[in-house]
Amino acid sequence: MFGQEVRQLMHGEPLLTAAPHTDVHEAACRMAGSRASAVVVVDGDRVAGIFTERDAVLRVIAQGLEPRQTPLSAVMTEHPETTTPQASLGQALTRMHQLGIRHLPVVEDGRLVGMVTARDALDPDLEEFVCEVSRRQGFGG
Repeated sequence: MFGQEVRQLMHGEPLLTAAPHTDVHEAACRMAGSRASAVVVVDGDRVAGIFTERDAVLRVIAQGLEPRQTPLSAVMTEHPETTTPQASLGQALTRMHQLGIRHLPVVEDGRLVGMVTARDALDPDLEEFVCEVSRRQGFGG
């Protein structure tokens, strides 16, 4: 499973995207309607940022910002880390673990083509994988 290319995990489901000027309330409503935990912020066909549920809590609610008056560009993570469709799920998950993130946009030829999430790895093998990564790091490998 972890050797599979990221492209094999992309199911052709519509990816939730929004423009930088979209307000947080609208983005959150779209996320709720799509049962998505993140929205990729795009400027044309370029990934400009990512806005997650965690951002809504920490960067909007906890800061006392008004969701209907706050554009995503003010609270998104700019220039997020990305991966390619050719990367393995294991590589993507290791990268997410190292960076402390749960979403990794997939970009090919500069264009957004999908998203890898920690949820993609929800599998009985996940615990084994995480243990193996920790073991290898402990041995310097």
